[in-house]
Amino acid sequence: MNEMESPISLLQKRKQQLIARFLKGDEPFFLERHAEILDDYFCESFVRSSVGPQMRVDKNPYAIIAVGGYGRKEQCLHSDVDVLFLFKKKIPGEAKGLVKEIFYPLWDIGLNVGYATRSLKECSTLASRDFEVLTSLIDARFVCGISFLYSDLMEQLNGKVLRRHGRAYVDWLSERNRDRHARFGDSTYRLEPNLKEGQGGLRDYHAMLWIARATYHISEPRNLKFLGYLSHDEFESLCEALSFITTVRNRLHHLSGRQCDQLYFEYQVKLAQALGFKQENGQHPVEGFLGTLHSQMAFLKRQHLMFLNRAVGEKGKAGRKKAPRRVVTAGIEVVHDALHFESPEAILEKPALLIRIFEQSAILRLPLSVEASRLVKEFLYLVDENFRESRKVIKAFERILAAPPGAFNVLNEMLNTGMMVALIPEMKGIVNRIQYDEYHVYPVDKHSLRTVQALKALRDAGPESPDASYAEILKDLRQPMVLLWAGLFHDIGKGGHGHGDHASRGAQIVRHVFKRMGFLDQDIETISRLVVDHLFLIHTATRRDINDEKIVVQCARNLRDTEHLKMLYLLTVADSRATGPKAWNDWKAALLKELFSKVSHILNKGELATPAAAEVAEKKKKEVFRGAVSIPGKALETLFDQMSPRYLLYTPPEEILRHVALYQRLGQEPFVLEAQTNPGTNYRTATICAKDFPGLFSKISGVFTLNNLDILSARIHTWRNHIALDIFQVKAPLDRLFEDEIWVRVNKDLRSALKEESDLSAALDQKVRAYQSAQRRIPRRPDKIIIDNESSDFFTIIEIYTHDFPGLLYKITDTLFRCKLDIRVAKIGTKADQVVDVFYVRDFDGQKANSQDQVAAIKEAIRETLTSGPTSHHTIPIC
Repeated sequence: MNEMESPISLLQKRKQQLIARFLKGDEPFFLERHAEILDDYFCESFVRSSVGPQMRVDKNPYAIIAVGGYGRKEQCLHSDVDVLFLFKKKIPGEAKGLVKEIFYPLWDIGLNVGYATRSLKECSTLASRDFEVLTSLIDARFVCGISFLYSDLMEQLNGKVLRRHGRAYVDWLSERNRDRHARFGDSTYRLEPNLKEGQGGLRDYHAMLWIARATYHISEPRNLKFLGYLSHDEFESLCEALSFITTVRNRLHHLSGRQCDQLYFEYQVKLAQALGFKQENGQHPVEGFLGTLHSQMAFLKRQHLMFLNRAVGEKGKAGRKKAPRRVVTAGIEVVHDALHFESPEAILEKPALLIRIFEQSAILRLPLSVEASRLVKEFLYLVDENFRESRKVIKAFERILAAPPGAFNVLNEMLNTGMMVALIPEMKGIVNRIQYDEYHVYPVDKHSLRTVQALKALRDAGPESPDASYAEILKDLRQPMVLLWAGLFHDIGKGGHGHGDHASRGAQIVRHVFKRMGFLDQDIETISRLVVDHLFLIHTATRRDINDEKIVVQCARNLRDTEHLKMLYLLTVADSRATGPKAWNDWKAALLKELFSKVSHILNKGELATPAAAEVAEKKKKEVFRGAVSIPGKALETLFDQMSPRYLLYTPPEEILRHVALYQRLGQEPFVLEAQTNPGTNYRTATICAKDFPGLFSKISGVFTLNNLDILSARIHTWRNHIALDIFQVKAPLDRLFEDEIWVRVNKDLRSALKEESDLSAALDQKVRAYQSAQRRIPRRPDKIIIDNESSDFFTIIEIYTHDFPGLLYKITDTLFRCKLDIRVAKIGTKADQVVDVFYVRDFDGQKANSQDQVAAIKEAIRETLTSGPTSHHTIPIC
C-alpha cells in the first residue's frame, strides 16, 4: 500500500476495480469482496486514527462491528453500510471525534452509512426490549478493535436474550413477515417484483437465518444442510436462487445508480441483455429472464414458508407430549394437522401414494408436511408412463381438480413439488413462463391454476351471490368435469414452438394428452374445442358490434350447440378473472352476457326467430307513443320518420324516449349531454345529442380523454334531419365524490371545442407529455391494422392494434375523418399490452370502403398516425 494514499482513496479505487470485474462477469463473489473492501477501510482507519489512542483502549476496550447486510457480507453496490461502535463500558466523549474521523469521509463520497455507539450492557438491554435491535445484532460480525468484546456480545445474545425471548422473537418475526408480505406483495406474481422485501425476495432468506439462529442456534447458513434442516439438493438450490437474485439486485443498483430494489419495467430489458439471455423457445430474452427470476423467487418463497412452519411448530411443541398419529389411508397419516407419509419405504412399495396424499389433502383440507413435500420431490422418478396412464391415478387427479377451493391450494402444491409436471410433462413449457406485458399479471402456470379455482368459485356460488347466474348455468352442464380440464389446459399452447396461435397449438396438445390418459373420443373433442375457442367469445363481444345480427348468427354457427356455448361462456369468465384486473370489468361482463344471451337465443330457436325489422320498428313505435304523453302525436310521428332503420332496430323503447327528450332540449344549442349511472357497475352511459357535422365523434373523444374518462365503446346514430346521437360507454371517474363537477367540466370543454375556442390537439399533447414522463416503458410490439369488408354487410370494419396513450382515440378518429370515413360503431378493447380499437365505418356517401386503393390509403394514413408519435403535429395524409 502506498503510505501516502488515504484509506478513503484506496476504498474508492478498489471499489471501481471490483465493479469493473463484476460488469465483465469476472467477479462471482462481488458481495463478499465489497464487504471485505469496506472491512479494509475500517481497519486502515482504525490503525491510522489520531483520536483512537486518546481513548485508552486498555481502560475501555472498543471494537468496530459490522451489522445488518454488511454483517452478513451481503453488500450490494448501493446497500447501506451499518456499523456498531461497541464499548465495554460507558461511551467516552472522544467517541464523537472517532465517528467524525471514520464516517465523514464515507458520507463525503456518497455512501449510505448508518452507525450506533453503544456499550455492551446497552446492547444486551436494547436487544431484550426491541427485536429490531436484536435482529441487526444477530447478523453482527467482528471487523477490528478488541475481539473479545464481540465474543462477549454474541455470548450475551445467545446465552441470555435468545434463551429468554427466543419464542417471542420467532413469533415477532412471523408477524413481521406477514406484514411485510402484505405491504410489498408476492414478488413471484408481480410485474415489477421487489427483490428484497417482497414475498420470495431476499428478506425471506434473512428471516430463515434469523429463525434458525433463534430456534436451532445455527451460526452459519451451511449448517442448515449439515444439521439436516435442509437436504443437500435444497441447500444447493437455495444457494443458486440467492446467487441469481442477488446478481439481479446488484445489476439493478448499477443500472439505476442508487439503492433500488423494485425491478421496474424500464430496467428489465437492459438486465436481460446484461445477463446474457437470448431468444429461446418462442420467448423474448426479457421473458426468459423474468421466468428464471420468478422461478428462483418462487423456490425461495416456498423454502421460507416451509422452514417457518417447521420452526414455529417446533417452538410451539417444546415440552409437549409426542404428537398423536391418525392413519387416514394405508401409508398416509395426520400429525399436527399436516399430512405425512408413513415412511419412505411405503412410497417405494406403493408409488400411487404420491397422488393419494394430494387427494387426501383436498378431501381433508390439510396441507402436506414439510417432510412429505420433500419426499414427493425425491420420489418423482417413480412417476412413469404406467403411473400416468393408471385409471386410479387419473380418477384421483380428477377428484383433486374438482375439490372445493380451500385455504390450502392443492393444485398449487402439486405444481410446486413437481408432481403436476411429472403427471403431465406437456405442462413443463408453461411453468414460470412470463408474458411480458401489463395485462397478464401471473405466469402461465399460475394463471391456469387460478382459472380452475375461478371455475370452482362460480360453481359453488350461493343464491345470493353476484355469481349465482353462472352457478345456475354450470349446474345444467352434462359434464362439468370436462370444463375443469379445459380450464387447466386452456393456455398449454403457450409453452413453446409450433404452428398456429397458442389456442390451436393447445388443442393439438390436449388431443395427445387425453388420448394417452384413455379419455373417450367425444370428451377429447369437447376439451380441445374449448381450448381452441377459449378467446372466441371475449374477442367477439369486445371487438364486434353484437347488435349486428350477422355477427351473432356467425357466432352461433361457429359454436353449433348450447352445451359448448355454456361451457365456453363460463371458461371465458374464469379465464378473464384469472388473468388480472385489466382483463375483466363490469363492462366486459355486460357485453359477454349480452352476447351469450343472443347466441343462446339463436341456438335454441333458430336463426329466423328474430322478427322482421319492420315489425320490430312498428312495435317500438307503439310503445314510444304510449310513453311520450307530453309530445303531440303528429310531432312525434314526424320525428319517428327521421329515425334510421338501424337506430329503430337496435335501440330499446325506453332509450328512444330519452333520446327524444334530449332532442327536445337541444333547440338552438350545439349539443346536449346526459350522463347516466348504471347501478351496480363501474361504467357510465354518456349520450350526446348534437347537430351532426364531420369530425364530431373525434372532438367528443378528445374532450373525454382530457377529463380522464376512458371510453369503452361508442354507438353513433344519425337521424335523417342531421341530428347525431353519440352514445358512449365510459369508465366511471376515479373521483366519485366530485363526479358531477367532472361532467360540468366536460360540458364546458366540449362547448369550447365545438366552437373552436380551444386548441384540443395542443391540450391533448400537453397531457401526453405528462403521461410519458411517468410512464413505465415496456418494449412496443408491432402495430397491426386489419380492414375487414366481409364480416358485415353494411360496414367496413377497421381493427387497430397498438400501444395506448392519452389522445390515441382522438388521433385515430381524426385520421378516419380525414379519410372521409363516417364512424358508426367503436369498440375499445385490450390485447395483452396493446389496445384494440375497432371501428365500423362507411364513407361519406354511405358506402363500404372496399376498393383496393381506399383500403391501402386508409392503412397508410393510420400507420403514419401511429408511428408519428403521440405528440406529433405532422400533416395527416388525406385518403
